[in-house]
Amino acid sequence: MLEIRPNCEHCNKDLPFDASDALICTFECTFCEDCVTNVLEHVCPNCGGDFTKRPIRPANLLEKYPVSTKRVYKPVDVEAHKERIKNIP
Repeated sequence: MLEIRPNCEHCNKDLPFDASDALICTFECTFCEDCVTNVLEHVCPNCGGDFTKRPIRPANLLEKYPVSTKRVYKPVDVEAHKERIKNIP
């Protein structure tokens, strides 16, 4: 089951369970659409994978299946990230 993390790992923007601009990679690294597009160039800085829109958990299931409250905040070294993605085939 997805954790549904509460924030963007790069800019720390709040991304509640129903955020329409939350994107995740295959390992559930979570970023806002603005950071994915304008900073990360659609490449996850942690695994090198791509992103997809994070599903919205139905509100009626939040009590039984609560979302994560653990915030992950690891701003990306943008220059190093850009250098790494140059080498991705």
